[in-house]
Amino acid sequence: MLLYLTQYLSQFESGFNVFNYLTMRAILGALTALVICFVLGPRMIERLSSRQMGQPIREDGPITHLPKAGTPTMGGLLILVSIAAGTLLWADLGNRFVWIVLFVTLSFGAIGYVDDYKKLILQDPAGISAKQKLFWQSAAALVAAIALYVTATDSVSTSLLIPYFKDLSIPLGMFQVVVTYFFIVGFSNAVNLTDGLDGLAIMPTVLVGGALGVFAYVTGNVNFSDYLDIPYVAGTGEILVFCATLTGAGLGFLWFNTYPAQVFMGDIGALALGAALGVVAVVTRQEIVLAIMGGIFVMETLSVMIQVASYKLTGRRVFRMAPIHHHFELKGWAEPKVIVRFWIITVILVLIGLASLKIR
Repeated sequence: MLLYLTQYLSQFESGFNVFNYLTMRAILGALTALVICFVLGPRMIERLSSRQMGQPIREDGPITHLPKAGTPTMGGLLILVSIAAGTLLWADLGNRFVWIVLFVTLSFGAIGYVDDYKKLILQDPAGISAKQKLFWQSAAALVAAIALYVTATDSVSTSLLIPYFKDLSIPLGMFQVVVTYFFIVGFSNAVNLTDGLDGLAIMPTVLVGGALGVFAYVTGNVNFSDYLDIPYVAGTGEILVFCATLTGAGLGFLWFNTYPAQVFMGDIGALALGAALGVVAVVTRQEIVLAIMGGIFVMETLSVMIQVASYKLTGRRVFRMAPIHHHFELKGWAEPKVIVRFWIITVILVLIGLASLKIR
């Protein structure tokens, strides 16, 4: 929105041309989202507390979690407002990728909002049923997947790129719709499963989202993509602005979500952020790299799948509790230790993912 204003003003003052630079708008987007979080955060937490929208705590979980009962949740709304405002203000709104990514993020946020609302306001412990949630997630993901497939302009946009190998990709054709669907829905639920400790999900989301912004920038730049020998996808560079606002909003939210948390993001935040990572990875053609950088999310999801399968087949549990972060807590690790160690692992995985830009 402000891009068009600055382009108009540049006719009268050349200094406004600086806003044409993608990196400048990304920086401003991140700062805008961060400031919005800092300004609105305390007021939102106060309002959530006054409405008694507190987080229920599982009785079979770690004892150390019991004091968290009543902590305001649905703080993900703060993240979504910040991301939407920062992106709409600083991104090129004529770019189709911007609208597709925003659609996925906000639609999954809406699903999470309804789920949280039913649990916290209507006092329905079940919230949205699993079938209903999957139905609406599937509907939103398929709309985005079909939109990306129909508007694809080259074969690269419908191929699965293999990182660390030069010119190695798997043509998918219409199967790209299926891959897009699974990455959006899969990572949405993976981040939701990870969001069980103070700051555990948001910091890996920030790290992975920031790294995907780097991929978006180089993939959408003819010169950088040619130098790094990665496929060029026109228009993806603008997604850097979205990733920057996600990073800024995530850091702003972490200010209030760090241990001991003043607010939890709830499903409204976790489902939206996971879906955002999934769709950005698809747009930038870095699905496999996302699975590497988001290894913590993958590990958390696999731990639940393994636990459920083992219990149903053998009647035994592999982990003391799933997702796996609770397993380490029950082994005696303090919550901050689990959180920081998972952050460190994410930093390592993100660096491994970024290395794919040169190792090929």
